[in-house]
Amino acid sequence: MLPIYSKKTRLKLVIVVIALLIGAISVIYSNILVSKLSEREKQLIGLYARGLQFTIDTKSDENMVFIYSEIIEANKTIPVILTDAQLNVQSSRNIPFSKNITEERKQELLRRELQIMKEQHSPIPVDYGGNTKSYIFYKDSVVLSQLRYYPYVQLTVIACFSLMAYFAFSYSRKAEQNRVWVGLAKETAHQLGTPLSSLMAWYEYLKASPTFQNEPIVEELGKDVRRLEIITERFSNIGSVPALKDENILRVTENAISYLKNRVSKKVDFTVSADFPADTPAKVNIPLFEWVIENICKNAIDAMEGKGSIDVRLSFAGKNKSNVAIDIKDTGKGIPKSKLKDVFLPGYTTKKRGWGLGLALAKRIIENYHQGRLYVKWSELGKGTMFRVMLNR
Repeated sequence: MLPIYSKKTRLKLVIVVIALLIGAISVIYSNILVSKLSEREKQLIGLYARGLQFTIDTKSDENMVFIYSEIIEANKTIPVILTDAQLNVQSSRNIPFSKNITEERKQELLRRELQIMKEQHSPIPVDYGGNTKSYIFYKDSVVLSQLRYYPYVQLTVIACFSLMAYFAFSYSRKAEQNRVWVGLAKETAHQLGTPLSSLMAWYEYLKASPTFQNEPIVEELGKDVRRLEIITERFSNIGSVPALKDENILRVTENAISYLKNRVSKKVDFTVSADFPADTPAKVNIPLFEWVIENICKNAIDAMEGKGSIDVRLSFAGKNKSNVAIDIKDTGKGIPKSKLKDVFLPGYTTKKRGWGLGLALAKRIIENYHQGRLYVKWSELGKGTMFRVMLNR
């Protein structure tokens, strides 16, 4: 595998770990603060209750005024409801009401608030003596409620940031790979131009020479020259949007297999069949599509070590037969389940020689240029592999 692709990027993992650490620390610290503030509010309400009881018992007007103003009136944040022994609302503090609210509506809202307070905290009794008792109900202040939910808001922000960083990094990496693909393809096409022009001149010279009249080798040379022209066109198309046309997909596939069949081991048997009419069209760019078929078949031949069979079957797929499926099945050694996704990664190869770009390029051509799909439909160790190409009709 190529070094640039063999090392899995750790930046994404680092971002996730940092986000999790920040989130965990934030939640723990916020919960500690919430716990302390909640206990503090409970103490304040206890003090509130004792102050209320003291104002009833005290005989000093001066002390009563001090306690009322400094303790009871000082509570500006904690919602409080005072009830009698039968839990009838007597008064409340820090519960907002609209200006034009009716008394009936106010009592309804107070009863609703009272139910919420019952669920949050146990009431604090105020004993006035003589079997006279009241209860103080309260709930968390706005500040405490905000602090309780703050770490989750923070976690959401961190998660959004992490996702943005992840997608930004993925996009940047894909963009870099795209530039590499395009640059490599364009340079390859440029480099092929000079020797190809020379070969075309030699072919025309041999074809016109009386010495080589009716020589089969000259015609085969012409086929290879034309093939090189197609290959050069393929590389030139990388990076630009290719024109897709309705083509006879069975004929195109047969032509690709026919050319390949005459240039590989005779111990490899090819079969091509279709489950639909012979003139069924599909939207393809012929030079690029033939490249895909060749790359898949060449990988299959390598997997079979030059001996076996390759069966190519075409059929309808998708809703209302809107797609054409090309299944390419070989009798090779198969692919381990753990490597099924890796086979399409640039640089992945099991051969001692090779760049590992064939299947990656084939997937790019089908999915980016043809808006189709290329995937491993089936594979079993020791029995073979089936690749499926999905095209739009």
